[in-house]
Amino acid sequence: GRIIEALRETGQLDNTIIIFSSDHGLGVGSHGLRGKQNMYEHTINVPLIIAGPHIPQGQIRDAQVYLRELYPTTCELVGIEVPQSVEGKSFAQVLTGQTDRAHDHVFCYFRDKQMFRDARWKLIHYPEIDRWQLFDLVADPYEVKDLSGDESNALVFARLREALRREQVAAGDPLATNNN
Repeated sequence: GRIIEALRETGQLDNTIIIFSSDHGLGVGSHGLRGKQNMYEHTINVPLIIAGPHIPQGQIRDAQVYLRELYPTTCELVGIEVPQSVEGKSFAQVLTGQTDRAHDHVFCYFRDKQMFRDARWKLIHYPEIDRWQLFDLVADPYEVKDLSGDESNALVFARLREALRREQVAAGDPLATNNN
């Protein structure tokens, strides 16, 4: 509040982009886990609030983005060219309402866990124990029913496994060859 008040008093508030986010939260009992080293939605999603010029107020977007994309997004919003060395993609068009999503899917990994998620489906892989989980996030947003063993979802499971493998190869993950 003090920062916003200072910006208001100095006449800079209407020309300032404010970004609020945080680290991943702790799972406190969700899925029987404590901590944040998992790939469930309650842990991988973080709060992200952005306000400023040309960003509609009071709107919520559910687009999946990567926090590493804040830099190119901020550059685009303020009209600065994104340096060639930056690998992230701007999601400014999501903020301004020009598009609904920044990515068709997201890929995450942390030590012994990997995840591929599109608008509906999520696949989690635990390579050390060769365990897979598949969730329909539309029908099961709390990721309670693992569908990885359900034959009626075999094509979805295979498609997501291949998509995960492609992302791993692109990221240079040495485990990519083990996920066939």
